[in-house]
Amino acid sequence: MPRILRIFNRMIIGGPALNVSLLTKYLPSEYETTLVVGSPDAHEQKADYLLERLGLEKIIIPEMGREISMVDDLIAYRKIKSLIKQLKPDIVHTHTSKPGAIGRWAAATCNVPVIVHTFHGHVFHSYFSPLKTKMYIEIERKLAQKSSKLIAISEGQKRDLTEVYKIAPEEKVAVINLGLDLDPFKENMDQKRKQFRCQFGLEEDVIAIGIIGRLAPIKNHQLFLNAIKELTTSSHKKIKGFIVGDGECRGQLEDYCRSIGLGFSSAEHPDLSQPIIFTSWRTDIDVVNAGLDIITLTSFNEGTPVSIIEAQASSKPIVSTYCGSIADIVLENETALLSPIQQPEQFICNLKKVAEHDDLRRSMSARGANFAFSKFGYHRLVHETDTLYQQLLAQAGR
Repeated sequence: MPRILRIFNRMIIGGPALNVSLLTKYLPSEYETTLVVGSPDAHEQKADYLLERLGLEKIIIPEMGREISMVDDLIAYRKIKSLIKQLKPDIVHTHTSKPGAIGRWAAATCNVPVIVHTFHGHVFHSYFSPLKTKMYIEIERKLAQKSSKLIAISEGQKRDLTEVYKIAPEEKVAVINLGLDLDPFKENMDQKRKQFRCQFGLEEDVIAIGIIGRLAPIKNHQLFLNAIKELTTSSHKKIKGFIVGDGECRGQLEDYCRSIGLGFSSAEHPDLSQPIIFTSWRTDIDVVNAGLDIITLTSFNEGTPVSIIEAQASSKPIVSTYCGSIADIVLENETALLSPIQQPEQFICNLKKVAEHDDLRRSMSARGANFAFSKFGYHRLVHETDTLYQQLLAQAGR
């Protein structure tokens, strides 16, 4: 029975946690998987409910946090080495940057036969200064040499890894798209829509526009707020904006609303007359999506944004910036309208177009579900990962 040590940074709401949980649960029974995770930051929303729902257990290494810390990172490294010596895994599979660095280094030191790393996103632009970015690229190149295989979650990300930033040669990178449990996004959607819209007092002629994810600088929520401000003053439609999620930028975004004269409220202290509602974190995204009419993304950089896959599964039209792998996960001009990050006015124009034209919204909604279910179901993720593991184990003589 092949043993897998799966190392992940933090069980927080988002695509990577979903991917890791589903892989751990649904890989064939001949695998024995141990899941190791770090600790969330104080402002991050835990997603332990995913593991509880699937009946999974985890080992926590609290020192494996988000921020770089010479002391904590060294402790985490030593703990992972100790686990490897104890469990003797055939495969160490790391997910995201910090576990990818610490876990792969420990696995290589301990001569683990197969070392795999999944890039759920990357930090090669829009996160850090040019000097720090260059340092991270050099580190990733060295770690790639210690890896049996790298997994990109889209063709666009593979191009970044192999052609743009030259992290590894093409033959070392496999593409395995995210796999998600999308069934909740097609079940009882009329009932869920009524539930959400009743909660926020939305009449059917109100166009509810949402953005879903953590409130962090890379997500560029100010563009969303600028767009809602423009639509509330210039559109003939009734507009309501929903910021679903929370994080370090919550206070800054509320201050920005005040600075541009955009009224806002929160689910904790609701004033449903305001054009923006901060809902904070919600785990019932299927209900949220059912209640919204348009789902947006404004990020500077992304891996594969799960909110956009789930939006299509919910048959919702999308307006987004060209960020990360977005072009690989939508049908441009069919399920989504996209605009360059450097052209915020085009984003606003696209959003207004979709909000004001009912027929366009309906036509964009029509193809989304079939596309999402065919490309991003978790059964495909599990099958492709199992196939890759078997190939790598055979190459390692296991």
